[in-house]
Amino acid sequence: MPISTPDTIDLIIKARWIIPVVPENRLLEHCALAIHQGKIIAIVPNDEAERRFTTHETITLDNHVLIPGLINTHGHAAMSLLRGYADDHPLHTWLNDHIWPTENRWVSEEFVRDGTMLAMAEMIKTGTTCFADMYFHPEQAAQACLDAKMRSQISFPIFDFATAGGIDSDDYFSKGLVLHDNLRGNPLVHIAFGPHAPYTVSDEPLRKIAVLAQEMDMPVQIHLHETAFEIEESLKQYGKRPIQRLMDLGLLSPLTQCVHMTQISDNDIATLQQTGAHVIHCPESNLKLASGFCPVNKLLQAGINVAIGTDGAASNNDLDLFSELKTAALLAKAVANDATALSAHAALRMATLNGAKALGLDEKTGSLETGKAADITAIDLSNLSMQPLYNPASQLIYTHSGQCVSHVWVAGKALLSAGQLQTLDEREILGKANWWRKQIATH
Repeated sequence: MPISTPDTIDLIIKARWIIPVVPENRLLEHCALAIHQGKIIAIVPNDEAERRFTTHETITLDNHVLIPGLINTHGHAAMSLLRGYADDHPLHTWLNDHIWPTENRWVSEEFVRDGTMLAMAEMIKTGTTCFADMYFHPEQAAQACLDAKMRSQISFPIFDFATAGGIDSDDYFSKGLVLHDNLRGNPLVHIAFGPHAPYTVSDEPLRKIAVLAQEMDMPVQIHLHETAFEIEESLKQYGKRPIQRLMDLGLLSPLTQCVHMTQISDNDIATLQQTGAHVIHCPESNLKLASGFCPVNKLLQAGINVAIGTDGAASNNDLDLFSELKTAALLAKAVANDATALSAHAALRMATLNGAKALGLDEKTGSLETGKAADITAIDLSNLSMQPLYNPASQLIYTHSGQCVSHVWVAGKALLSAGQLQTLDEREILGKANWWRKQIATH
């Protein structure tokens, strides 16, 4: 159905290049995006945009490429305040001996609010427009997203035991479902179930999530098959691999986002194919914690949707999704022993349309198409590190593109303009980050 054009539209963005992601492998030159009321209403050559539209604002980016805003499909935003705090430990030592004790002491509503603001500032400045978060006090993260005008999926955490965010599984459910009701229908913030992992959540709450997720059409994000130790312990305790246990409990479906998946067998791949569950790949965190390698190319060839996430800054240590994409592309080639595995365009899809599909947002965002939300990132390709320029898509993936992001829009609203944050106060965020460092480091 064609979109009617108003007499005067809100914004035209002219660019040297556009990579729309849909159609695939396409590079448009000297074209413009016409935007009105938060949506893309046309993608046309620059001269046609001038003829067809009267606009309140025109932005001309002669040296830039426009892409869909990047989608970071897994992280723990507030853990940015623990960046570099407990480096160079294996996962279980890192969690049990360092991170969880520190969180139990310091995590509060203020910690989550300030840490989420720090994370969003970093993500926006490196081209991310939408992120998935799983952490304590999710109502604080949700409010931070609303204040910053950033798109997000906020998963409320579920454990069997008491943590900084709740007493037991019933407490987590109660708080999370209230948050879901309060934000029902919100255009920017979407609420999901966040069972932490198969080894921290027992069968009964997992069954409950499976039923409620289907009834309420709510996504489920869970850490899964992150380490070989996790698989071994599940086989000892349940006589089955974790993914099989989740399938038997009814938890795997197209609503399920399986994070990490570094330990994968052919049977696991068949289970993913059968259920339609998504895989969230976090290569840099997995490499840092020596958790293993996700066979991305094999999964994609099997028709499984693979998206990408940074994980938290405490185990990465940055939230630059362009950096993650370079690592993902290089690692995929090494794991597959195939230099053609995960091309530049395919890697970009992982961080845009594939991410939107995983979060159930692909009708709204993830590609630059008429009718979709104007979630857009502009990257300046004139920098020295980008020269000479033969292939814009390759430059985006294989060079340090996150440092070249100049503009970011979510639903047509500027969150970053000429490198300056528009909805967040960078000086205030830096001051609070330094305050938290002093508190945590000196106690």
